Parts: sequence; structure tokens; C-alpha cells
Amino acid sequence: MNLITTCDKTFTLQQDETLLEGLERTGHEIEYQCRSGYCGACRLKLLSGQVSYPEQPLAFIAPDEILPCCCQADSDLHLVCHLRDDTSEHNPDLFDNDLFAAKQS
Repeated sequence: MNLITTCDKTFTLQQDETLLEGLERTGHEIEYQCRSGYCGACRLKLLSGQVSYPEQPLAFIAPDEILPCCCQADSDLHLVCHLRDDTSEHNPDLFDNDLFAAKQS
């Protein structure tokens, strides 16, 4: 599983999770319309790392851009993407092991 670093957070992609799903899960602001039939709205700037595409994407992407809905992370990635305004950095990741741990006094 690859480590994903954005402008505000670092997280690990879960097994069988797309990059788009991981960004949504962790509270990132990510536009997409691919589920509505339009390709390219989710494009992000890739600062470092490698991705591949199992199928050729429908949208044009520049060499420093990726489509998180359909790419596969081949390494750890560093992306330009921010948390949503309504997401507090204190909101836990849904897969955080300590999410339901007993609080200690």
C-alpha cells in the first residue's frame, strides 16, 4: 500500500481503493465528474511519484498531472490537493486503528 502525501495530510491507500476514493475518505477537496460520464475534472498535479493507467484515460493529461479516478499508484505519491474547508485536521481517518480506542484519563 502506498503512502500519499498532499498539501495538508499524509495517508495510506487501502487495498483495492482508488486514489480518488482515498482522497475522499481522508477529507480532501477533489472535483470529479467521471461517475457522471465526464473525464478530466479530477486531475491533480503530481509533484513526485509514479502512476500507471490500466486503460488509456479519455482526458488529456499533462506530464505532471494525474487522474486519481483511474490511475494506479506505482509508488508513494506527493500531490497538490487540499483538505475540504469543512474538514478539521482532527477528524480521524476512517481506517485509523485508534478510532474506537478507550480514552485514557
